[in-house]
Amino acid sequence: MSQAEDIESVDQDGVIESVSGPVVTATDLDARMNDVVYVGDEGLMGEVIEIEGNLTTIQVYEETSGVGPGEPVENTGEPLSVDLGPGVLDAIYDGVQRPLDVLEEKMGTAFLDRGVDAPGIDFETEWEFTPTVDVGDTVEAGDIVGEVPETESITHKVMVPPDYEGGEIESIENGAFTVDEVVAELSSGEEITMHQEWPVRQARPADTKETPTVPLVSGQRILDGLFPIAKGGTAAIPGPFGSGKTVTQHQLAKWADADIVVYVGCGERGNEMTEVIEDFPELEDPKTGKPLMSRTCLIANTSNMPVAARESCIYTGITIAEYFRDMGYDVALMADSTSRWAEAMREISSRLEEMPGEEGYPAYLAASLSEFYERAGKFQNINDTEGSVTAIGAVSPPGGDFSEPVTQNTLRIVKTFWALDADLAERRHFPSINWNESYSLYRQQLDPWFRDNVADDWPEVRQWAVDVLDEEDELQEIVQLVGKDALPEDQQLTLEVARYLREAWLQQNAFHDVDTYCDPKKTYRMLLAIKTFNDEAFDALEAGVPVEEITDVDASPRLNRMNTSDEWNEFIDELESELEEQIRSLY
Repeated sequence: MSQAEDIESVDQDGVIESVSGPVVTATDLDARMNDVVYVGDEGLMGEVIEIEGNLTTIQVYEETSGVGPGEPVENTGEPLSVDLGPGVLDAIYDGVQRPLDVLEEKMGTAFLDRGVDAPGIDFETEWEFTPTVDVGDTVEAGDIVGEVPETESITHKVMVPPDYEGGEIESIENGAFTVDEVVAELSSGEEITMHQEWPVRQARPADTKETPTVPLVSGQRILDGLFPIAKGGTAAIPGPFGSGKTVTQHQLAKWADADIVVYVGCGERGNEMTEVIEDFPELEDPKTGKPLMSRTCLIANTSNMPVAARESCIYTGITIAEYFRDMGYDVALMADSTSRWAEAMREISSRLEEMPGEEGYPAYLAASLSEFYERAGKFQNINDTEGSVTAIGAVSPPGGDFSEPVTQNTLRIVKTFWALDADLAERRHFPSINWNESYSLYRQQLDPWFRDNVADDWPEVRQWAVDVLDEEDELQEIVQLVGKDALPEDQQLTLEVARYLREAWLQQNAFHDVDTYCDPKKTYRMLLAIKTFNDEAFDALEAGVPVEEITDVDASPRLNRMNTSDEWNEFIDELESELEEQIRSLY
Protein backbone atom coordinates (compact mmCIF):
# COMPACT_ATOMS: atom_id res chain seq x y z
CA MET A 1 0.00 0.00 0.00
CA SER A 2 1.37 3.37 -0.95
CA GLN A 3 1.23 5.65 2.02
CA ALA A 4 0.29 8.37 -0.41
CA GLU A 5 -3.11 6.68 -0.63
CA ASP A 6 -5.91 8.66 0.96
CA ILE A 7 -7.90 7.32 3.88
CA GLU A 8 -11.01 7.68 1.69
CA SER A 9 -9.81 4.66 -0.33
CA VAL A 10 -10.61 2.27 2.52
CA ASP A 11 -13.23 -0.36 1.90
CA GLN A 12 -14.58 -1.69 5.21
CA ASP A 13 -15.33 -0.18 8.62
CA GLY A 14 -15.07 -1.72 12.06
CA VAL A 15 -15.55 -0.37 15.57
CA ILE A 16 -12.99 -0.14 18.42
CA GLU A 17 -13.89 -2.41 21.34
CA SER A 18 -10.88 -1.85 23.63
CA VAL A 19 -7.56 0.00 23.81
CA SER A 20 -4.49 -1.20 25.72
CA GLY A 21 -1.48 0.99 24.97
CA PRO A 22 -0.45 0.36 21.35
CA VAL A 23 -2.81 -2.63 21.07
CA VAL A 24 -6.37 -1.99 19.92
CA THR A 25 -9.13 -4.56 19.43
CA ALA A 26 -11.96 -3.97 16.95
CA THR A 27 -15.13 -5.78 15.99
CA ASP A 28 -16.96 -6.14 12.65
CA LEU A 29 -13.76 -5.47 10.70
CA ASP A 30 -13.40 -7.46 7.49
CA ALA A 31 -9.58 -7.80 7.43
CA ARG A 32 -6.72 -10.20 6.82
CA MET A 33 -3.49 -10.66 8.77
CA ASN A 34 -1.03 -7.78 8.35
CA ASP A 35 -3.57 -5.49 6.66
CA VAL A 36 -2.92 -1.79 7.29
CA VAL A 37 -5.83 -0.08 9.02
CA TYR A 38 -6.58 3.46 10.19
CA VAL A 39 -7.74 3.62 13.79
CA GLY A 40 -9.98 6.15 15.51
CA ASP A 41 -11.29 9.54 14.49
CA GLU A 42 -7.73 10.77 13.83
CA GLY A 43 -6.91 7.90 11.45
CA LEU A 44 -3.88 6.48 13.29
CA MET A 45 -1.97 3.94 11.21
CA GLY A 46 -1.97 0.36 12.51
CA GLU A 47 -1.51 -3.24 11.39
CA VAL A 48 -3.66 -6.32 11.99
CA ILE A 49 -1.70 -8.84 14.07
CA GLU A 50 -4.40 -11.25 15.28
CA ILE A 51 -7.89 -12.31 14.16
CA GLU A 52 -10.15 -14.40 16.36
CA GLY A 53 -13.75 -14.74 15.20
CA ASN A 54 -15.27 -11.28 14.98
CA LEU A 55 -12.45 -9.76 17.08
CA THR A 56 -9.47 -8.19 15.29
CA THR A 57 -6.32 -7.13 17.16
CA ILE A 58 -4.31 -4.23 15.81
CA GLN A 59 -0.91 -2.79 16.74
CA VAL A 60 -1.00 0.97 16.28
CA TYR A 61 2.12 2.81 15.13
CA GLU A 62 1.24 6.03 16.96
CA GLU A 63 0.37 7.14 20.49
CA THR A 64 -3.17 5.96 21.36
CA SER A 65 -3.98 8.19 24.35
CA GLY A 66 -7.49 9.65 23.94
CA VAL A 67 -8.62 6.90 21.56
CA GLY A 68 -11.65 5.07 22.95
CA PRO A 69 -14.25 2.35 22.25
CA GLY A 70 -16.83 3.13 19.60
CA GLU A 71 -14.48 5.02 17.28
CA PRO A 72 -14.19 3.72 13.68
CA VAL A 73 -11.50 1.46 12.26
CA GLU A 74 -11.01 1.58 8.50
CA ASN A 75 -9.29 -1.18 6.55
CA THR A 76 -7.16 -0.56 3.45
CA GLY A 77 -7.04 -4.22 2.45
CA GLU A 78 -3.28 -3.95 1.79
CA PRO A 79 -0.24 -5.03 3.87
CA LEU A 80 2.27 -2.56 5.31
CA SER A 81 4.42 -1.66 2.30
CA VAL A 82 7.19 0.75 1.43
CA ASP A 83 7.37 3.13 -1.51
CA LEU A 84 10.46 2.33 -3.59
CA GLY A 85 11.90 4.50 -6.32
CA PRO A 86 14.17 7.53 -6.88
CA GLY A 87 14.26 9.71 -3.76
CA VAL A 88 14.77 6.99 -1.15
CA LEU A 89 18.44 7.90 -0.70
CA ASP A 90 19.43 11.07 1.17
CA ALA A 91 16.12 10.75 3.06
CA ILE A 92 15.25 10.44 6.75
CA TYR A 93 12.21 8.32 7.61
CA ASP A 94 10.37 7.17 10.69
CA GLY A 95 9.66 3.47 11.32
CA VAL A 96 6.84 3.23 8.75
CA GLN A 97 8.65 5.23 6.03
CA ARG A 98 7.12 8.64 6.59
CA PRO A 99 9.71 11.27 5.59
CA LEU A 100 10.38 13.33 8.70
CA ASP A 101 11.43 16.50 6.85
CA VAL A 102 8.15 16.46 4.86
CA LEU A 103 6.11 15.92 8.03
CA GLU A 104 7.93 18.79 9.77
CA GLU A 105 7.18 21.07 6.83
CA LYS A 106 3.56 19.94 6.84
CA MET A 107 3.13 20.59 10.57
CA GLY A 108 5.31 23.69 10.79
CA THR A 109 7.00 22.24 13.89
CA ALA A 110 9.36 19.42 14.84
CA PHE A 111 6.65 18.06 17.17
CA LEU A 112 4.39 15.99 14.96
CA ASP A 113 0.66 15.52 15.44
CA ARG A 114 -0.90 12.09 15.35
CA GLY A 115 -2.46 10.89 12.13
CA VAL A 116 -0.26 13.03 9.89
CA ASP A 117 0.96 11.09 6.84
CA ALA A 118 3.06 11.54 3.71
CA PRO A 119 4.26 9.27 0.88
CA GLY A 120 7.68 7.64 1.26
CA ILE A 121 8.95 9.29 -1.93
CA ASP A 122 8.05 12.55 -3.63
CA PHE A 123 5.43 11.99 -6.34
CA GLU A 124 5.87 15.49 -7.81
CA THR A 125 9.64 15.67 -8.42
CA GLU A 126 10.70 14.90 -11.98
CA TRP A 127 13.66 12.57 -12.58
CA GLU A 128 15.70 12.27 -15.77
CA PHE A 129 15.05 8.76 -17.10
CA THR A 130 17.42 7.15 -19.64
CA PRO A 131 16.31 3.81 -21.17
CA THR A 132 18.77 0.91 -21.26
CA VAL A 133 16.54 -1.30 -23.46
CA ASP A 134 14.93 -0.70 -26.84
CA VAL A 135 11.47 -1.22 -28.29
CA GLY A 136 11.15 -4.90 -29.25
CA ASP A 137 13.42 -6.17 -26.48
CA THR A 138 11.93 -8.81 -24.21
CA VAL A 139 12.11 -8.17 -20.46
CA GLU A 140 11.16 -10.28 -17.48
CA ALA A 141 10.39 -9.59 -13.82
CA GLY A 142 13.31 -7.76 -12.18
CA ASP A 143 15.04 -6.73 -15.43
CA ILE A 144 16.55 -3.25 -15.59
CA VAL A 145 14.89 -1.03 -18.22
CA GLY A 146 16.48 2.34 -17.48
CA GLU A 147 18.58 4.53 -15.22
CA VAL A 148 18.08 7.69 -13.17
CA PRO A 149 20.89 9.78 -11.57
CA GLU A 150 19.36 9.70 -8.08
CA THR A 151 22.25 11.31 -6.17
CA GLU A 152 25.80 12.42 -6.92
CA SER A 153 27.05 8.94 -5.96
CA ILE A 154 24.31 6.50 -6.96
CA THR A 155 22.64 5.73 -10.28
CA HIS A 156 19.16 4.38 -9.65
CA LYS A 157 18.22 1.38 -11.82
CA VAL A 158 14.56 1.28 -12.85
CA MET A 159 13.39 -2.34 -12.82
CA VAL A 160 10.39 -4.35 -13.92
CA PRO A 161 8.53 -5.09 -10.64
CA PRO A 162 9.19 -8.65 -9.36
CA ASP A 163 5.49 -9.56 -9.50
CA TYR A 164 5.09 -8.59 -13.19
CA GLU A 165 4.68 -11.15 -15.95
CA GLY A 166 7.04 -9.35 -18.34
CA GLY A 167 6.96 -9.30 -22.14
CA GLU A 168 8.14 -7.36 -25.17
CA ILE A 169 8.80 -3.60 -24.88
CA GLU A 170 6.13 -1.87 -26.96
CA SER A 171 7.10 1.69 -26.04
CA ILE A 172 9.71 3.32 -23.83
CA GLU A 173 10.31 7.02 -23.23
CA ASN A 174 13.38 9.13 -22.63
CA GLY A 175 13.12 12.33 -20.57
CA ALA A 176 11.94 13.79 -17.27
CA PHE A 177 9.13 12.00 -15.45
CA THR A 178 7.57 11.84 -12.02
CA VAL A 179 7.82 8.45 -10.29
CA ASP A 180 4.20 7.48 -11.05
CA GLU A 181 4.28 8.38 -14.75
CA VAL A 182 4.56 5.49 -17.22
CA VAL A 183 8.03 5.19 -18.79
CA ALA A 184 7.53 1.88 -20.61
CA GLU A 185 4.68 -0.35 -21.81
CA LEU A 186 4.88 -4.12 -22.30
CA SER A 187 3.07 -6.38 -24.75
CA SER A 188 1.40 -8.03 -21.74
CA GLY A 189 -0.44 -4.74 -21.13
CA GLU A 190 1.67 -4.00 -18.04
CA GLU A 191 2.96 -0.47 -17.53
CA ILE A 192 6.29 0.32 -15.90
CA THR A 193 6.80 3.39 -13.73
CA MET A 194 9.78 4.37 -11.56
CA HIS A 195 7.68 3.64 -8.45
CA GLN A 196 7.28 0.23 -6.83
CA GLU A 197 5.58 -0.92 -3.64
CA TRP A 198 6.66 -3.94 -1.65
CA PRO A 199 5.31 -5.51 1.59
CA VAL A 200 7.93 -5.08 4.31
CA ARG A 201 7.43 -8.53 5.83
CA GLN A 202 7.99 -10.34 2.54
CA ALA A 203 11.53 -10.88 1.21
CA ARG A 204 12.09 -9.70 -2.36
CA PRO A 205 12.79 -12.65 -4.69
CA ALA A 206 16.30 -13.62 -5.78
CA ASP A 207 17.66 -16.38 -7.99
CA THR A 208 20.28 -17.99 -5.73
CA LYS A 209 21.99 -17.22 -2.44
CA GLU A 210 25.75 -17.61 -2.75
CA THR A 211 28.69 -18.05 -0.40
CA PRO A 212 30.24 -14.60 0.21
CA THR A 213 33.97 -14.44 -0.57
CA VAL A 214 34.71 -10.68 -0.49
CA PRO A 215 35.14 -8.83 2.83
CA LEU A 216 33.23 -5.71 3.78
CA VAL A 217 36.31 -3.57 4.41
CA SER A 218 35.55 -1.32 7.35
CA GLY A 219 38.83 0.53 7.87
CA GLN A 220 38.82 -0.61 11.51
CA ARG A 221 41.96 -2.66 12.25
CA ILE A 222 40.46 -5.02 14.79
CA LEU A 223 37.57 -5.85 12.44
CA ASP A 224 39.49 -6.18 9.16
CA GLY A 225 42.53 -7.71 10.83
CA LEU A 226 41.07 -10.21 13.30
CA PHE A 227 37.30 -10.52 12.84
CA PRO A 228 36.34 -9.71 9.24
CA ILE A 229 32.79 -9.78 7.92
CA ALA A 230 31.92 -10.68 4.35
CA LYS A 231 29.78 -8.64 1.98
CA GLY A 232 26.47 -10.40 2.46
CA GLY A 233 27.38 -11.51 5.97
CA THR A 234 25.75 -11.04 9.34
CA ALA A 235 27.27 -9.59 12.51
CA ALA A 236 26.22 -8.72 16.03
CA ILE A 237 27.73 -6.02 18.25
CA PRO A 238 26.56 -6.73 21.81
CA GLY A 239 27.78 -4.64 24.69
CA PRO A 240 26.70 -2.80 27.83
CA PHE A 241 25.70 0.86 27.85
CA GLY A 242 28.55 3.24 27.06
CA SER A 243 30.82 0.58 25.56
CA GLY A 244 30.74 2.06 22.05
CA LYS A 245 28.08 0.17 20.05
CA THR A 246 26.73 3.29 18.37
CA VAL A 247 30.16 4.79 17.60
CA THR A 248 31.27 1.45 16.11
CA GLN A 249 28.19 1.38 13.90
CA HIS A 250 28.74 5.02 12.93
CA GLN A 251 32.31 4.13 11.90
CA LEU A 252 31.03 1.21 9.83
CA ALA A 253 28.37 3.39 8.20
CA LYS A 254 30.99 6.05 7.38
CA TRP A 255 33.86 3.92 6.13
CA ALA A 256 32.62 0.47 5.08
CA ASP A 257 33.12 -0.10 1.35
CA ALA A 258 29.44 -0.77 0.70
CA ASP A 259 27.78 1.07 -2.18
CA ILE A 260 24.76 2.02 -0.06
CA VAL A 261 24.16 2.25 3.70
CA VAL A 262 20.76 1.89 5.35
CA TYR A 263 21.01 3.04 8.97
CA VAL A 264 18.12 2.06 11.24
CA GLY A 265 17.98 3.80 14.62
CA CYS A 266 15.59 1.51 16.45
CA GLY A 267 14.60 2.80 19.87
CA GLU A 268 17.92 4.50 20.56
CA ARG A 269 18.37 7.96 22.08
CA GLY A 270 17.54 10.91 19.87
CA ASN A 271 20.92 12.60 20.34
CA GLU A 272 22.64 9.60 18.71
CA MET A 273 20.52 9.94 15.57
CA THR A 274 21.11 13.70 15.67
CA GLU A 275 24.85 13.04 15.48
CA VAL A 276 24.34 10.90 12.35
CA ILE A 277 22.07 13.50 10.76
CA GLU A 278 24.56 16.31 11.47
CA ASP A 279 27.75 14.42 10.56
CA PHE A 280 26.84 12.48 7.44
CA PRO A 281 25.99 15.45 5.15
CA GLU A 282 29.37 17.01 6.00
CA LEU A 283 31.46 13.85 5.67
CA GLU A 284 33.05 12.87 2.39
CA ASP A 285 32.60 9.40 0.93
CA PRO A 286 36.21 8.06 0.72
CA LYS A 287 35.40 6.21 -2.54
CA THR A 288 33.68 8.99 -4.50
CA GLY A 289 34.56 12.22 -2.69
CA LYS A 290 30.83 13.05 -2.64
CA PRO A 291 28.77 13.72 0.52
CA LEU A 292 28.28 10.53 2.51
CA MET A 293 24.56 11.20 2.82
CA SER A 294 24.15 10.75 -0.93
CA ARG A 295 24.55 6.97 -0.52
CA THR A 296 22.68 6.72 2.79
CA CYS A 297 19.09 6.19 3.88
CA LEU A 298 18.27 6.89 7.53
CA ILE A 299 15.35 5.40 9.45
CA ALA A 300 14.98 7.21 12.75
CA ASN A 301 12.68 5.56 15.25
CA THR A 302 14.03 6.95 18.48
CA SER A 303 13.14 5.99 22.05
CA ASN A 304 10.51 8.75 22.39
CA MET A 305 8.59 7.52 19.33
CA PRO A 306 5.70 5.03 19.62
CA VAL A 307 6.90 1.56 20.65
CA ALA A 308 4.97 -0.39 17.99
CA ALA A 309 6.72 1.46 15.16
CA ARG A 310 10.03 0.01 16.38
CA GLU A 311 8.73 -3.42 15.45
CA SER A 312 8.22 -2.37 11.82
CA CYS A 313 11.30 -0.16 11.33
CA ILE A 314 13.70 -3.13 11.04
CA TYR A 315 11.55 -4.62 8.26
CA THR A 316 11.30 -1.24 6.53
CA GLY A 317 15.10 -1.00 6.52
CA ILE A 318 15.77 -4.51 5.20
CA THR A 319 13.18 -4.08 2.42
CA ILE A 320 14.85 -0.87 1.21
CA ALA A 321 18.21 -2.67 1.36
CA GLU A 322 16.87 -5.56 -0.74
CA TYR A 323 15.55 -3.12 -3.35
CA PHE A 324 19.03 -1.67 -3.94
CA ARG A 325 20.53 -5.16 -3.79
CA ASP A 326 18.31 -6.05 -6.78
CA MET A 327 20.04 -3.27 -8.74
CA GLY A 328 23.39 -5.01 -8.21
CA TYR A 329 24.62 -2.87 -5.31
CA ASP A 330 26.34 -3.99 -2.11
CA VAL A 331 24.24 -2.67 0.78
CA ALA A 332 25.20 -2.44 4.45
CA LEU A 333 22.31 -2.36 6.92
CA MET A 334 23.03 -1.05 10.44
CA ALA A 335 20.35 -1.85 13.01
CA ASP A 336 20.84 -0.01 16.30
CA SER A 337 19.60 -1.80 18.27
CA THR A 338 17.82 -5.13 17.87
CA SER A 339 17.32 -5.26 21.65
CA ARG A 340 14.90 -2.32 21.44
CA TRP A 341 13.13 -4.12 18.60
CA ALA A 342 12.82 -7.25 20.75
CA GLU A 343 11.53 -5.15 23.67
CA ALA A 344 8.83 -3.73 21.38
CA MET A 345 7.81 -7.29 20.48
CA ARG A 346 7.79 -8.16 24.18
CA GLU A 347 5.45 -5.27 24.97
CA ILE A 348 3.06 -6.16 22.14
CA SER A 349 3.17 -9.84 23.18
CA SER A 350 2.36 -9.03 26.79
CA ARG A 351 -0.57 -6.82 25.73
CA LEU A 352 -1.87 -9.76 23.70
CA GLU A 353 -1.56 -11.94 26.82
CA GLU A 354 0.56 -14.47 24.97
CA MET A 355 2.49 -17.13 26.88
CA PRO A 356 5.86 -15.49 27.66
CA GLY A 357 9.20 -17.11 26.97
CA GLU A 358 12.47 -16.46 28.77
CA GLU A 359 12.59 -13.07 30.58
CA GLY A 360 9.13 -12.24 29.23
CA TYR A 361 10.15 -12.16 25.56
CA PRO A 362 7.72 -13.86 23.16
CA ALA A 363 8.30 -17.52 22.38
CA TYR A 364 8.84 -16.57 18.71
CA LEU A 365 11.78 -14.22 19.45
CA ALA A 366 14.34 -16.58 17.87
CA ALA A 367 12.16 -17.06 14.77
CA SER A 368 11.74 -13.30 14.32
CA LEU A 369 15.49 -12.67 14.63
CA SER A 370 16.20 -15.49 12.16
CA GLU A 371 13.67 -14.10 9.71
CA PHE A 372 15.44 -10.73 9.77
CA TYR A 373 19.05 -11.97 9.46
CA GLU A 374 18.12 -14.57 6.80
CA ARG A 375 17.22 -11.73 4.44
CA ALA A 376 20.90 -10.72 4.41
CA GLY A 377 23.30 -12.46 2.04
CA LYS A 378 25.10 -12.36 -1.27
CA PHE A 379 22.62 -13.04 -4.06
CA GLN A 380 22.45 -13.77 -7.74
CA ASN A 381 19.44 -11.60 -8.56
CA ILE A 382 16.61 -12.56 -10.91
CA ASN A 383 17.95 -9.97 -13.42
CA ASP A 384 21.40 -11.71 -13.51
CA THR A 385 23.12 -8.98 -11.47
CA GLU A 386 24.94 -9.74 -8.22
CA GLY A 387 24.20 -7.83 -5.05
CA SER A 388 24.50 -8.22 -1.32
CA VAL A 389 22.94 -7.11 1.94
CA THR A 390 25.20 -7.12 4.99
CA ALA A 391 23.23 -6.99 8.25
CA ILE A 392 25.00 -5.63 11.33
CA GLY A 393 22.86 -5.50 14.45
CA ALA A 394 23.77 -3.91 17.76
CA VAL A 395 22.50 -5.68 20.87
CA SER A 396 22.08 -3.89 24.22
CA PRO A 397 21.97 -6.60 26.91
CA PRO A 398 20.94 -5.19 30.32
CA GLY A 399 24.00 -4.91 32.52
CA GLY A 400 26.18 -6.32 29.74
CA ASP A 401 24.83 -9.82 30.43
CA PHE A 402 25.51 -11.83 27.26
CA SER A 403 23.45 -14.76 28.58
CA GLU A 404 20.17 -12.89 28.10
CA PRO A 405 17.77 -14.14 25.36
CA VAL A 406 18.30 -11.52 22.62
CA THR A 407 22.10 -11.92 22.66
CA GLN A 408 21.97 -15.72 22.83
CA ASN A 409 19.41 -16.08 20.06
CA THR A 410 21.36 -13.62 17.90
CA LEU A 411 24.58 -15.59 18.42
CA ARG A 412 22.92 -18.72 17.08
CA ILE A 413 22.22 -16.92 13.80
CA VAL A 414 25.06 -14.52 12.98
CA LYS A 415 28.51 -15.60 11.87
CA THR A 416 30.49 -12.64 13.21
CA PHE A 417 30.49 -11.64 16.88
CA TRP A 418 32.10 -8.39 17.98
CA ALA A 419 31.86 -8.44 21.79
CA LEU A 420 32.18 -4.99 23.36
CA ASP A 421 33.80 -4.82 26.78
CA ALA A 422 32.94 -2.21 29.44
CA ASP A 423 36.38 -2.64 31.07
CA LEU A 424 38.13 -1.72 27.82
CA ALA A 425 35.80 1.27 27.40
CA GLU A 426 36.62 2.44 30.94
CA ARG A 427 40.32 2.23 30.09
CA ARG A 428 39.60 4.38 27.00
CA HIS A 429 40.55 1.55 24.66
CA PHE A 430 38.44 2.00 21.52
CA PRO A 431 37.05 0.21 19.64
CA SER A 432 36.37 -1.63 22.91
CA ILE A 433 35.97 -5.00 21.18
CA ASN A 434 37.22 -7.85 23.35
CA TRP A 435 39.61 -9.88 21.17
CA ASN A 436 39.35 -12.91 23.49
CA GLU A 437 35.56 -13.21 23.24
CA SER A 438 34.93 -12.09 19.65
CA TYR A 439 35.05 -14.33 16.61
CA SER A 440 34.40 -14.47 12.86
CA LEU A 441 33.34 -17.59 10.98
CA TYR A 442 34.14 -15.87 7.66
CA ARG A 443 37.95 -15.91 8.06
CA GLN A 444 38.61 -19.04 6.02
CA GLN A 445 36.44 -18.06 3.05
CA LEU A 446 37.87 -14.52 3.01
CA ASP A 447 41.57 -15.55 3.27
CA PRO A 448 41.97 -15.97 -0.54
CA TRP A 449 40.83 -12.36 -1.05
CA PHE A 450 43.31 -11.07 1.55
CA ARG A 451 46.11 -13.17 0.01
CA ASP A 452 45.36 -11.76 -3.47
CA ASN A 453 44.71 -8.13 -2.48
CA VAL A 454 46.85 -7.49 0.61
CA ALA A 455 49.64 -10.01 1.25
CA ASP A 456 50.37 -13.69 0.64
CA ASP A 457 51.08 -14.31 4.30
CA TRP A 458 48.09 -12.37 5.70
CA PRO A 459 46.49 -15.42 7.44
CA GLU A 460 49.81 -16.50 9.00
CA VAL A 461 50.66 -13.03 10.33
CA ARG A 462 47.10 -12.65 11.70
CA GLN A 463 47.35 -16.03 13.43
CA TRP A 464 50.64 -14.97 15.00
CA ALA A 465 48.89 -11.91 16.51
CA VAL A 466 46.02 -14.07 17.80
CA ASP A 467 48.49 -16.48 19.45
CA VAL A 468 50.38 -13.65 21.16
CA LEU A 469 47.15 -12.11 22.51
CA ASP A 470 45.97 -15.52 23.72
CA GLU A 471 49.27 -16.11 25.51
CA GLU A 472 49.08 -12.66 27.11
CA ASP A 473 45.60 -13.48 28.44
CA GLU A 474 46.95 -16.62 30.11
CA LEU A 475 50.01 -14.82 31.52
CA GLN A 476 47.93 -11.99 32.99
CA GLU A 477 46.49 -14.37 35.59
CA ILE A 478 50.03 -15.19 36.77
CA VAL A 479 51.10 -11.53 36.68
CA GLN A 480 48.22 -10.56 38.96
CA LEU A 481 49.43 -13.14 41.51
CA VAL A 482 53.23 -12.78 41.46
CA GLY A 483 53.97 -9.68 39.37
CA LYS A 484 55.56 -9.27 35.95
CA ASP A 485 59.17 -9.37 37.22
CA ALA A 486 58.71 -12.93 38.49
CA LEU A 487 58.12 -14.24 34.98
CA PRO A 488 60.87 -15.72 32.79
CA GLU A 489 62.40 -13.19 30.39
CA ASP A 490 60.78 -14.71 27.28
CA GLN A 491 57.34 -14.32 28.84
CA GLN A 492 58.11 -10.74 29.88
CA LEU A 493 59.01 -10.04 26.27
CA THR A 494 55.76 -11.65 25.08
CA LEU A 495 53.83 -9.27 27.35
CA GLU A 496 55.71 -6.31 25.87
CA VAL A 497 54.91 -7.41 22.29
CA ALA A 498 51.24 -7.94 23.27
CA ARG A 499 51.16 -4.42 24.72
CA TYR A 500 52.21 -2.99 21.36
CA LEU A 501 49.58 -5.14 19.63
CA ARG A 502 46.91 -3.70 21.92
CA GLU A 503 48.03 -0.08 22.04
CA ALA A 504 49.57 0.45 18.61
CA TRP A 505 47.44 -1.86 16.46
CA LEU A 506 44.08 -2.76 18.03
CA GLN A 507 43.42 0.67 19.49
CA GLN A 508 42.09 3.23 16.97
CA ASN A 509 41.00 6.84 17.30
CA ALA A 510 37.67 7.49 15.53
CA PHE A 511 38.14 11.26 15.94
CA HIS A 512 41.63 11.50 14.38
CA ASP A 513 41.67 12.53 10.72
CA VAL A 514 44.23 9.89 9.76
CA ASP A 515 43.53 7.10 12.26
CA THR A 516 39.75 7.04 11.80
CA TYR A 517 40.19 4.88 8.67
CA CYS A 518 42.94 2.31 8.11
CA ASP A 519 43.44 0.68 4.72
CA PRO A 520 43.90 -3.14 4.91
CA LYS A 521 47.42 -2.76 3.48
CA LYS A 522 48.29 -0.33 6.27
CA THR A 523 46.69 -2.69 8.80
CA TYR A 524 48.97 -5.46 7.52
CA ARG A 525 52.13 -3.31 7.47
CA MET A 526 51.52 -2.08 11.02
CA LEU A 527 51.11 -5.65 12.22
CA LEU A 528 54.22 -6.72 10.30
CA ALA A 529 56.25 -3.93 11.98
CA ILE A 530 55.24 -5.24 15.43
CA LYS A 531 56.16 -8.77 14.29
CA THR A 532 59.54 -7.43 13.13
CA PHE A 533 60.10 -6.07 16.64
CA ASN A 534 59.02 -9.44 18.07
CA ASP A 535 61.35 -11.48 15.83
CA GLU A 536 64.37 -9.22 16.37
CA ALA A 537 63.73 -9.01 20.12
CA PHE A 538 63.56 -12.80 20.59
CA ASP A 539 66.73 -13.24 18.49
CA ALA A 540 68.50 -10.80 20.83
CA LEU A 541 67.11 -12.57 23.89
CA GLU A 542 68.48 -15.90 22.64
CA ALA A 543 71.87 -14.18 22.16
CA GLY A 544 71.87 -13.31 25.87
CA VAL A 545 70.76 -9.66 25.80
CA PRO A 546 68.70 -8.75 28.94
CA VAL A 547 65.02 -8.08 28.25
CA GLU A 548 65.25 -4.56 29.78
CA GLU A 549 67.85 -3.50 27.18
CA ILE A 550 65.74 -4.90 24.34
CA THR A 551 62.57 -3.07 25.38
CA ASP A 552 64.47 0.18 25.98
CA VAL A 553 65.64 0.69 22.38
CA ASP A 554 64.79 4.16 21.07
CA ALA A 555 62.83 2.95 18.04
CA SER A 556 60.22 0.77 19.78
CA PRO A 557 58.02 3.63 21.17
CA ARG A 558 57.61 4.83 17.57
CA LEU A 559 55.40 1.76 16.98
CA ASN A 560 52.68 3.74 18.77
CA ARG A 561 52.89 6.50 16.16
CA MET A 562 52.36 4.36 13.04
CA ASN A 563 48.57 4.82 13.22
CA THR A 564 48.65 8.62 12.88
CA SER A 565 51.32 8.84 10.17
CA ASP A 566 50.17 10.26 6.81
CA GLU A 567 53.10 8.77 4.89
CA TRP A 568 52.72 5.41 6.63
CA ASN A 569 54.60 3.30 4.07
CA GLU A 570 57.79 5.34 4.37
CA PHE A 571 57.35 5.69 8.13
CA ILE A 572 57.02 1.92 8.65
CA ASP A 573 59.93 1.12 6.28
CA GLU A 574 62.16 3.47 8.26
CA LEU A 575 60.89 2.14 11.59
CA GLU A 576 61.55 -1.50 10.67
CA SER A 577 65.10 -0.61 9.60
CA GLU A 578 65.73 1.25 12.88
CA LEU A 579 64.34 -1.63 14.96
CA GLU A 580 66.58 -4.15 13.21
CA GLU A 581 69.66 -1.91 13.47
CA GLN A 582 69.20 -0.89 17.12
CA ILE A 583 68.30 -4.35 18.46
CA ARG A 584 71.09 -6.10 16.51
CA SER A 585 73.59 -3.58 17.86
CA LEU A 586 72.96 -5.00 21.34
CA TYR A 587 74.73 -8.28 20.53
